[in-house]
Amino acid sequence: MMNEPLFLILALLAGALLGAFFFGGLWWTVQKGLTAQNPALWFLGSMLVRTGVTLVGFYFVSDGRWERMVACLLGFLAAKFVVLKMKKPSSTPGADRSVNS
Repeated sequence: MMNEPLFLILALLAGALLGAFFFGGLWWTVQKGLTAQNPALWFLGSMLVRTGVTLVGFYFVSDGRWERMVACLLGFLAAKFVVLKMKKPSSTPGADRSVNS
């Protein structure tokens, strides 16, 4: 089909958006959960929403075609690395101390 490369690119972009939602939401949940009165509720609710949205997104993006599913997964994983890179702390406290001191 002539439009299949376009659909693969769109699936890749959709996967990136799903990944940004999933991993960005995870980061946000950890930030909120650390100060919440009931952190278990935050983490459980967030996991259910993030996983549900992501699974439904993958289902609709793939449209029953494994090539689109793979493209979506690649976009999802790319978003994971982007979010990790953006949220990585510049330095960890105590990292500059030597073990023998």
